[in-house]
Amino acid sequence: MSPTPLPAESLGFEFADEALQSRVRAGLERVEQALLDATQSEAPFVTAAAQHVMVAGGKRFRPLLVLLAAEFGPDALADDVVKAAVVVELTHVATLHHDDVMDEAALRRGSSTANARWDNSVAILSGDWLFARASNLVADLGPEAVRIQARTFGRLVEGQIRETMGVGEGQDPLKHYLSVVADKTGSLIATSALFGARYAGASEEIQESLRAFAEEIGVAFQLADDLLDIASESDQSGKTPGTDLREGVPTLPVLIFRAQADPNDATDARLLDLLESDLSDDARLSETLDLLRSHPAFGQAEDDVRRRAADARKLLTTLPEGPGREALESLCDLVATRSV
Repeated sequence: MSPTPLPAESLGFEFADEALQSRVRAGLERVEQALLDATQSEAPFVTAAAQHVMVAGGKRFRPLLVLLAAEFGPDALADDVVKAAVVVELTHVATLHHDDVMDEAALRRGSSTANARWDNSVAILSGDWLFARASNLVADLGPEAVRIQARTFGRLVEGQIRETMGVGEGQDPLKHYLSVVADKTGSLIATSALFGARYAGASEEIQESLRAFAEEIGVAFQLADDLLDIASESDQSGKTPGTDLREGVPTLPVLIFRAQADPNDATDARLLDLLESDLSDDARLSETLDLLRSHPAFGQAEDDVRRRAADARKLLTTLPEGPGREALESLCDLVATRSV
């Protein structure tokens, strides 16, 4: 019988080294069990609410990065490495509970959100409880881990606040958006790699290289999702194509288009009108997707993602060669191509 697929393999990520794949698989199995253990409460309802989003699936991208970064230290499967992976995933899932409330989302990963299953209060409190569980675990890793987690959490919240407040007067919408993505997505992914390297015993130089790499690839990964929301003909991105458009969420291709749109051009004028219209209408949404896919702005957005993935790959050149580095290089290749 073939082994159970790794969550990250749903991305199309493949390991060239069987020994590394075996270690990562074993690590993720430990993380998965530890996540279930960490979200057990004496109150069954609290357990059900806290685990609702977590057990619905997910790629476990952040724990994967923890484990791959740990390959650069002498103790890749240390208990603290696994604990760190649990911390970052609990933090991520907690933010999803809160995001779904703010977005009034009814579905995530094909299942009902906690706010839809119960109500906003339950979803918010469940997210808070998950943050508390993550804090309890990170305290076991020592005061520096608490400091790193606190700074990461600060960036997550600040990014969410700035996204909620929107673009200020005189601000560039694209720069504002990219800074939000860096804080909301890049920060926790960067901490994932930093934690993995740190608690596997890697040098401070390697820790910093991996942290910088992960922040860059994390932003690229999110921007690639922006492209998938427009480019995919099926449910490649984990949500229905055009979801961001329909909800009026500004993303990289749309922001690039708006920055250079010519109202005197018939195609640009039509697309501007559509973006301002009610895209809950299937016909209008379909036309908007078609126009965006064929617009030069979409190609520019693809180029931007590829450039960021290439920049992230360059940051790996300071790391020792071996299966761990090769896996991270493959991750860069995946991000560069997953939007097409």
